[in-house]
Amino acid sequence: MPEITITVYGSEQICASCVGAPGSKDTYEWLQAAIGRKYASDGVQYNYIDINQPQSDSIHQAYVEKIIEEDLFYPIIWVNDKMVAEGIPTLKPIYQVLDQLGLEIKEG
Repeated sequence: MPEITITVYGSEQICASCVGAPGSKDTYEWLQAAIGRKYASDGVQYNYIDINQPQSDSIHQAYVEKIIEEDLFYPIIWVNDKMVAEGIPTLKPIYQVLDQLGLEIKEG
């Protein structure tokens, strides 16, 4: 089974351009449930990064700074080292990346 890490960068406060959209934490939980329904996702690791908190990991901190400086829409979803969604995510591009990485689809 491939090693897959899904990282959601977001904030408790909804993105100003995303009014009416679910919050970042809600998206993080929704994503886990949606992926768990479709895939045998035992090997998938999920991370939620709050962009309003200092990060101990330098890679996360650098990306948080980029989100703030460039005023990117959040939540932003990464699968391993590839950004797959920004703002209001849809499952199709996320599923495409998971398929490319060889994540096994549940039978039945």
